[in-house]
Amino acid sequence: MSVQERKERERAGRERLIVATARELAEQQGWDAVTTRRLAERIEYSQPVLYSHFRGKREIIGAVALEGAAEMAAALRAATSAADGPRPRVTALAHAYLDFAAGNPAVYDAMFQLDGGLAFADEDTPEPLKDAFAALLESLGEVAGDGVHPGLFTEVFWAALHGLATLTRAGRLPPEDTEPRVELLVERLARV
Repeated sequence: MSVQERKERERAGRERLIVATARELAEQQGWDAVTTRRLAERIEYSQPVLYSHFRGKREIIGAVALEGAAEMAAALRAATSAADGPRPRVTALAHAYLDFAAGNPAVYDAMFQLDGGLAFADEDTPEPLKDAFAALLESLGEVAGDGVHPGLFTEVFWAALHGLATLTRAGRLPPEDTEPRVELLVERLARV
């Protein structure tokens, strides 16, 4: 291994450490607790080293969002691959989405609530975000219905899931009613 390869590997390792530490801190104490000073202390590197990887908190949030999008896409695909038929697939997708949002609140916020400097629904949209949408579209596109654009249907269903996730987390919807909400969403919106 050349010196350059070793330095690149070390740099990538530091970036992973910064992102993992930011996620951990955000999940424990919220995104307000994630500061470059606090991150530098936790990872035991100076702030200039941290800034050599990320220009600031916004880029760190973006990196967490991209990592979260890849994880969510994998979770959605794992859940839907085990389901047989459109209704079980859409139901599994809805539960996997809501479980991901509930189990990773800081990551979910980085993905959809906070400014991570990422473009959505644009040609510049990073691949992990496109893939997360594709994971939704794979199951929802087949139930969009006649004359309904699959991408548009997926956006509406996703918006409904996002609303359920954020309202439940905010205490506006009781969590014990998640199952009937999902059933209603699948039956009435997806019509399967």
